Amino acid sequence: MNEASPRYRLPAQILHWVSALAIICGVSLGVAMVNVAQGPLQNQLFDLHRSFGALILALTGVRLLWRLYSPPQPMVVDMPAWQERAARVTHVALYMLLFAVPLVGWAGTSAFGAAIRVFGLFTLPMILEENKPLADVLLKLHMALAFTLCALFVMHIGAALHHHFIRKDDTLRRMLPKL
Repeated sequence: MNEASPRYRLPAQILHWVSALAIICGVSLGVAMVNVAQGPLQNQLFDLHRSFGALILALTGVRLLWRLYSPPQPMVVDMPAWQERAARVTHVALYMLLFAVPLVGWAGTSAFGAAIRVFGLFTLPMILEENKPLADVLLKLHMALAFTLCALFVMHIGAALHHHFIRKDDTLRRMLPKL
C-alpha cells in the first residue's frame, strides 16, 4: 500500500461490511418470504426482512454521518477518469437506494396495515394510513428498487474484484482491516 492509497478508518470499514452483510440478509429474506407458503414461517421471514430493512436504514444514516466527520479516502492513483466518475455515480446511487428501498418498504408496510417490529425490540411507527391499493403500488416499487440495489451491489463487488485481481491496486485492501 502506498501513500497515495490510504486505508479507510476502522469505523468506515466496520460500517461498510456490516451494511453489506445486512443487505445480503435482507435480500435473502425478501426472496425467501415470497417463496414459502403462507403461515408462521412466512410471518417470521417478513418480520426479519423488515428488521434488516430498519437496520440498513439506520446503518446508512450512521454511515453518512461518519462521512461528514471523516470524508472518504481519495480514489487510487492512475484510475481512468471514466472509472472514477462511474465509481462516484455508483456510490451516490447506492446511498440513495440504501435510503429509498427501506423507506418505500416501510411506507408500503404501513399502507398495508402491518407493524414493523424490529428484531422484537421495538415497533416502528406507521408512516401512512392503511390503504391496500397504495400498499400494492409501494411494495412493487420497493421490489423494483431492491432489484436495482442488488444490481448495483453486484456491480460494486465486481469492480472491487476487478481492482484487486486485474488492476492489482489497493482499492479493496483499503476497505479491509489490517491483518
